[in-house]
Amino acid sequence: MVDLAARTDRLDAYLAERGLEAVWFARPNGFAWLTGGDNVVDADAATGVAAAGYDGELRVIADDIEADRLADEELPDAFAVESFPWYADSLAPAVAERSPAPAAADFDVPGFEAVDGSRLRQPLTDDDVERYRELGREVAAAVETVCRNLEPDDPEYEVAAGIDISLASRDVDTPVVLVGGAERAQAFRHYTPSDAALGDYALVSVTAERAGLYASMTRTVAFDAPDWFEERHRAAARVEATAIRATEAAAAGTLVGGDGDAASADAPDAAGDVFEAIREAYDAVGFADEWEKHHQGGAAGFAGREWIATPDGDEPVRWPMGYAWNPTVRGTKSEDTHLVAPDLTERLTKTGRWPTHETEPVDVAGIDAEPVELAAPVIR
Repeated sequence: MVDLAARTDRLDAYLAERGLEAVWFARPNGFAWLTGGDNVVDADAATGVAAAGYDGELRVIADDIEADRLADEELPDAFAVESFPWYADSLAPAVAERSPAPAAADFDVPGFEAVDGSRLRQPLTDDDVERYRELGREVAAAVETVCRNLEPDDPEYEVAAGIDISLASRDVDTPVVLVGGAERAQAFRHYTPSDAALGDYALVSVTAERAGLYASMTRTVAFDAPDWFEERHRAAARVEATAIRATEAAAAGTLVGGDGDAASADAPDAAGDVFEAIREAYDAVGFADEWEKHHQGGAAGFAGREWIATPDGDEPVRWPMGYAWNPTVRGTKSEDTHLVAPDLTERLTKTGRWPTHETEPVDVAGIDAEPVELAAPVIR
């Protein structure tokens, strides 16, 4: 269950700060964040079939096709559900007509200002963390089950289909499934599945979603690994370990190169400071230009990435929060979703049944030098 008291405390502060009377969420991740429910019927639509709002009371507005189902199956009792005739109106005008003003929304409502839902969703609450742990275990179990059974002759698209089925059986959606055999994983950083056979090795990367939370991970299976394979994978893993340790320091406000003048999550450093540590790590492992070939990941939670780190990124590095860093060195990738909190850092996408290696971060000023346990390639 969603901690509604924590949600409404944030929304009260937001409304007071902005001088607003109400705020509304119809994008699926915003709706899920506030309600714990699902407003998706058409997966291709940018907004769902209902809007969840707060104006001192918790409300949902939907047409009369959806209202009863949402009330019965998707929403806590705390939400008052209001309907409008499906033939008489559409969602945005219905919200505009029924909401007090001034108001904000995460979708286009006439006369409303835009709300940055990502900032409101950070950091995670205790109930978010528990559901995130469960999601991470489910995603890892599904992906690793498929990966243990891979063969060199398997077509990439069949592997992707197996992952879709395995995750769907756990009530988990898969907005991103990438499967790259040896040839295409070396050529492309986004190896969308094709009919090519896996060949000498395979990279399998997934971003999966349930109840609005997203977890990302990559697993590597090698059948006849190239000579350079281990060196490149280890380099990518060391960059990931460095990113994780830099995230901890940035969230504490103590990452050298960031503000460096506060040891409190009330004054965190910025995403750009973590990015600089990542860039230093690529240089230290001997692949200085590889960061230019693909984004490095960033904060995760109620989006595949709440933000992606860039050289000038000013997003605050908060905790407790999910972080999915995904460094690549040509033909290899290292990626899991980690919870970074004041009292622990925890790999969420794990089962305990996939091999790991203790990976040392590179020597970057201000970060903890303790190794990080990361997923290792499976050598078949």
